[in-house]
Amino acid sequence: MTENSQAASTPQAAVTPESLDGLSYEEAREQLVAVVGRLEAGGASLEESLALWERGEALAKRCEDWLEGARKRLATAREASEDGGASSGSN
Repeated sequence: MTENSQAASTPQAAVTPESLDGLSYEEAREQLVAVVGRLEAGGASLEESLALWERGEALAKRCEDWLEGARKRLATAREASEDGGASSGSN
């Protein structure tokens, strides 16, 4: 393996669920935008492109998880609000 291919595989090694757990939605999205930009710019080796792709997939999943959690919280809040409104309206 050359020095370049070792450097390119470093981001891939960093793609673990644990390494993304601490990212906020905004941080994950910002990193995802940067990854997409690097891929769209071209010029990366195949190894680096694959590592970037894998990182992007993991970041996209992290963003989706955050959004799904937000949807669930909103649904719970709406249900609680509707239940509270129904209780006070029935008096």
